[in-house]
Amino acid sequence: MLRPADGIYGLQASLLKTLASPRRLELVHYLGENGPTEVRVLADHFGSPQPAISQHLAALRGVGIVDAVRDGREVRYQLADPEIVAACGAMRQILIRRIAKLGDLAASFEGRVQVTTEPVEAGR
Repeated sequence: MLRPADGIYGLQASLLKTLASPRRLELVHYLGENGPTEVRVLADHFGSPQPAISQHLAALRGVGIVDAVRDGREVRYQLADPEIVAACGAMRQILIRRIAKLGDLAASFEGRVQVTTEPVEAGR
C-alpha cells in the first residue's frame, strides 16, 4: 500500500542520489557562490570537458536543482533554490563533526594500544 509520504521520500531519494557525486556537489557550491554561469566557464573552472559538465548539469536540472536561463545565445545555469547550498552545507557540517568524533576516538586508543613496527618473524 502506497502511503502519502512515500511520494516525498521518493523525490528526496532521487534528489540525494543525483547529489551523490563530488563533481555535482562542487557545481552546486560553485553556482551558489558565483551565481548564474555558462557551461564554458564551468568547464574551464573545473578543468573538465564541456560535455561532461553538461551531463552533470542535465542531471541536476532533471531533479530541479538547477535551472537553465537563456540570455540571447548564451545559456547560464543557476540554482533553482539557493537553500540547496545551505542543505549541503548542513550535511557537510554533520560529516565534519563525525570525522572529528572518529578522530577523538582514534586518539583515545592511541595511548592504550601499543603499535609495533618491528617485523614479525615466521614461526613465532
